[in-house]
Amino acid sequence: MADTAPTARPRSPLADAAPRLAAVTRSSKGALRLAELPFLAQVNVRLDAKSPAANAVGLALGLQLPLEPDTVVHAGEVTAVWLGPDEWLVVGRPGTERDLERRIRTAAGDEPVAVTDVSAQRTTLLVGGPRARDLLAHGCALDLHPRAFGPGRCAQTTLARAQVVLVARDETRAGFWVLVRSSFAGYLVDWLLDAAVEHV
Repeated sequence: MADTAPTARPRSPLADAAPRLAAVTRSSKGALRLAELPFLAQVNVRLDAKSPAANAVGLALGLQLPLEPDTVVHAGEVTAVWLGPDEWLVVGRPGTERDLERRIRTAAGDEPVAVTDVSAQRTTLLVGGPRARDLLAHGCALDLHPRAFGPGRCAQTTLARAQVVLVARDETRAGFWVLVRSSFAGYLVDWLLDAAVEHV
Protein backbone atom coordinates (compact mmCIF):
# COMPACT_ATOMS: atom_id res chain seq x y z
CA MET A 1 0.00 0.00 0.00
CA ALA A 2 1.37 3.40 -0.97
CA ASP A 3 2.32 5.85 1.76
CA THR A 4 -0.15 8.73 1.52
CA ALA A 5 1.34 10.84 4.32
CA PRO A 6 2.20 14.35 3.15
CA THR A 7 5.91 14.79 2.52
CA ALA A 8 6.01 18.50 1.73
CA ARG A 9 6.91 20.86 4.54
CA PRO A 10 4.04 23.14 5.54
CA ARG A 11 4.11 26.56 3.90
CA SER A 12 2.80 29.60 5.72
CA PRO A 13 0.32 31.84 3.92
CA LEU A 14 2.80 34.72 4.12
CA ALA A 15 6.05 32.92 3.27
CA ASP A 16 6.53 35.07 0.16
CA ALA A 17 5.91 38.28 2.12
CA ALA A 18 8.77 37.79 4.60
CA PRO A 19 11.36 39.81 2.60
CA ARG A 20 8.94 42.74 2.17
CA LEU A 21 8.06 42.75 5.87
CA ALA A 22 11.76 42.66 6.78
CA ALA A 23 12.48 45.52 4.35
CA VAL A 24 9.96 47.79 6.11
CA THR A 25 11.43 46.85 9.48
CA ARG A 26 14.91 47.81 8.23
CA SER A 27 13.89 51.01 6.44
CA SER A 28 11.93 52.26 9.45
CA LYS A 29 15.11 52.11 11.59
CA GLY A 30 13.16 50.47 14.40
CA ALA A 31 10.04 52.63 14.24
CA LEU A 32 8.09 49.64 12.96
CA ARG A 33 8.65 45.92 13.22
CA LEU A 34 6.60 43.70 10.94
CA ALA A 35 6.89 39.92 10.80
CA GLU A 36 4.80 36.80 10.47
CA LEU A 37 4.73 34.38 13.38
CA PRO A 38 3.81 31.29 11.37
CA PHE A 39 2.24 28.05 12.54
CA LEU A 40 1.35 29.08 16.09
CA ALA A 41 -0.85 26.45 17.72
CA GLN A 42 -4.38 27.83 18.07
CA VAL A 43 -7.07 25.87 19.91
CA ASN A 44 -10.61 27.16 20.37
CA VAL A 45 -12.19 26.21 23.71
CA ARG A 46 -15.86 26.46 24.69
CA LEU A 47 -17.01 25.63 28.20
CA ASP A 48 -18.97 27.04 31.11
CA ALA A 49 -16.75 29.64 32.76
CA LYS A 50 -18.35 28.91 36.15
CA SER A 51 -17.87 25.15 35.95
CA PRO A 52 -15.15 23.17 37.73
CA ALA A 53 -13.78 22.41 34.25
CA ALA A 54 -12.76 26.04 33.75
CA ASN A 55 -10.49 25.95 36.78
CA ALA A 56 -9.18 22.49 35.88
CA VAL A 57 -8.36 23.56 32.32
CA GLY A 58 -6.61 26.66 33.62
CA LEU A 59 -4.49 24.56 35.97
CA ALA A 60 -3.61 22.18 33.14
CA LEU A 61 -2.45 25.11 31.01
CA GLY A 62 -0.61 26.82 33.87
CA LEU A 63 -2.83 29.91 33.82
CA GLN A 64 -6.31 31.10 34.70
CA LEU A 65 -8.67 31.46 31.75
CA PRO A 66 -9.45 35.19 31.48
CA LEU A 67 -12.98 35.98 32.63
CA GLU A 68 -12.94 39.73 32.00
CA PRO A 69 -14.10 40.62 28.47
CA ASP A 70 -11.35 41.46 25.96
CA THR A 71 -8.45 40.36 28.14
CA VAL A 72 -5.50 38.05 27.63
CA VAL A 73 -3.53 35.90 30.06
CA HIS A 74 0.02 34.65 29.37
CA ALA A 75 1.96 31.94 31.16
CA GLY A 76 5.21 30.75 29.68
CA GLU A 77 4.57 29.82 26.05
CA VAL A 78 0.78 29.62 26.40
CA THR A 79 -1.63 32.50 25.87
CA ALA A 80 -5.39 32.45 26.53
CA VAL A 81 -7.43 35.05 24.65
CA TRP A 82 -10.99 35.88 25.77
CA LEU A 83 -13.39 35.61 22.81
CA GLY A 84 -16.71 35.45 24.67
CA PRO A 85 -18.29 34.57 28.04
CA ASP A 86 -17.74 30.86 27.37
CA GLU A 87 -15.10 30.93 24.62
CA TRP A 88 -11.32 31.28 24.52
CA LEU A 89 -8.52 30.94 22.01
CA VAL A 90 -5.51 29.13 23.46
CA VAL A 91 -2.31 29.96 21.58
CA GLY A 92 0.95 28.07 21.94
CA ARG A 93 4.22 27.54 20.15
CA PRO A 94 4.15 25.80 16.76
CA GLY A 95 3.45 22.09 16.84
CA THR A 96 1.82 22.01 20.28
CA GLU A 97 -1.83 21.98 19.18
CA ARG A 98 -2.34 18.25 19.85
CA ASP A 99 -0.73 18.52 23.28
CA LEU A 100 -2.91 21.53 24.13
CA GLU A 101 -6.04 19.70 22.97
CA ARG A 102 -5.11 16.63 25.04
CA ARG A 103 -4.39 18.67 28.18
CA ILE A 104 -7.67 20.58 27.87
CA ARG A 105 -9.81 17.48 27.24
CA THR A 106 -8.15 15.53 30.04
CA ALA A 107 -8.58 18.39 32.50
CA ALA A 108 -12.25 18.89 31.59
CA GLY A 109 -12.97 15.22 32.27
CA ASP A 110 -16.69 14.51 31.93
CA GLU A 111 -17.66 18.19 31.95
CA PRO A 112 -19.11 19.51 28.67
CA VAL A 113 -16.34 21.10 26.60
CA ALA A 114 -15.73 21.80 22.91
CA VAL A 115 -12.09 21.81 21.82
CA THR A 116 -11.24 22.60 18.20
CA ASP A 117 -7.84 22.92 16.57
CA VAL A 118 -8.08 26.07 14.43
CA SER A 119 -4.33 26.46 13.84
CA ALA A 120 -4.68 26.27 10.06
CA GLN A 121 -7.47 28.83 10.02
CA ARG A 122 -5.35 31.87 10.84
CA THR A 123 -1.81 33.14 10.75
CA THR A 124 -0.32 35.72 13.08
CA LEU A 125 1.38 39.00 12.26
CA LEU A 126 3.59 40.80 14.72
CA VAL A 127 3.27 44.59 14.52
CA GLY A 128 5.73 46.27 16.86
CA GLY A 129 7.87 49.34 17.32
CA PRO A 130 7.10 52.90 18.51
CA ARG A 131 4.87 53.59 15.47
CA ALA A 132 2.88 50.34 15.69
CA ARG A 133 -0.19 51.97 17.25
CA ASP A 134 -0.20 54.72 14.63
CA LEU A 135 -0.02 52.16 11.85
CA LEU A 136 -2.85 50.03 13.24
CA ALA A 137 -5.01 53.07 14.04
CA HIS A 138 -4.83 53.98 10.35
CA GLY A 139 -7.18 51.07 9.60
CA CYS A 140 -8.82 50.15 12.91
CA ALA A 141 -11.70 52.01 14.59
CA LEU A 142 -10.68 50.96 18.13
CA ASP A 143 -9.10 53.44 20.52
CA LEU A 144 -5.59 51.97 20.64
CA HIS A 145 -4.17 54.44 23.17
CA PRO A 146 -2.33 52.49 25.91
CA ARG A 147 -4.89 53.67 28.49
CA ALA A 148 -7.70 52.05 26.49
CA PHE A 149 -5.89 49.15 24.81
CA GLY A 150 -2.78 48.46 26.79
CA PRO A 151 -0.88 45.25 27.48
CA GLY A 152 -3.14 42.32 28.22
CA ARG A 153 -6.06 43.59 26.13
CA CYS A 154 -7.57 41.95 23.06
CA ALA A 155 -10.47 42.50 20.67
CA GLN A 156 -12.21 40.89 17.77
CA THR A 157 -12.31 43.78 15.34
CA THR A 158 -11.61 44.80 11.76
CA LEU A 159 -8.33 46.08 10.40
CA ALA A 160 -8.52 47.50 6.89
CA ARG A 161 -11.93 45.78 6.66
CA ALA A 162 -10.44 42.36 7.40
CA GLN A 163 -11.71 40.57 10.50
CA VAL A 164 -8.89 40.02 12.98
CA VAL A 165 -8.19 39.22 16.60
CA LEU A 166 -5.96 42.00 17.90
CA VAL A 167 -3.84 41.27 20.99
CA ALA A 168 -1.73 43.84 22.84
CA ARG A 169 1.35 42.00 24.07
CA ASP A 170 2.50 41.97 27.70
CA GLU A 171 4.80 44.96 27.38
CA THR A 172 4.09 48.06 25.32
CA ARG A 173 7.37 47.59 23.45
CA ALA A 174 6.37 44.03 22.51
CA GLY A 175 3.73 45.38 20.13
CA PHE A 176 0.68 43.53 18.90
CA TRP A 177 -0.37 40.22 17.52
CA VAL A 178 -2.78 40.44 14.60
CA LEU A 179 -4.45 37.06 14.07
CA VAL A 180 -5.99 37.03 10.60
CA ARG A 181 -7.66 34.34 8.53
CA SER A 182 -5.20 32.80 6.11
CA SER A 183 -7.36 33.76 3.13
CA PHE A 184 -7.12 37.46 4.08
CA ALA A 185 -3.47 37.42 5.18
CA GLY A 186 -1.98 38.48 1.83
CA TYR A 187 -4.44 41.34 1.47
CA LEU A 188 -3.75 42.54 5.01
CA VAL A 189 0.02 42.44 4.52
CA ASP A 190 -0.32 44.50 1.32
CA TRP A 191 -2.39 47.03 3.25
CA LEU A 192 0.09 47.16 6.15
CA LEU A 193 3.04 47.63 3.81
CA ASP A 194 1.24 50.40 1.94
CA ALA A 195 0.15 52.14 5.15
CA ALA A 196 3.64 51.76 6.65
CA VAL A 197 5.04 54.15 4.03
CA GLU A 198 3.27 56.99 5.87
CA HIS A 199 4.71 55.97 9.22
CA VAL A 200 8.41 55.51 8.51
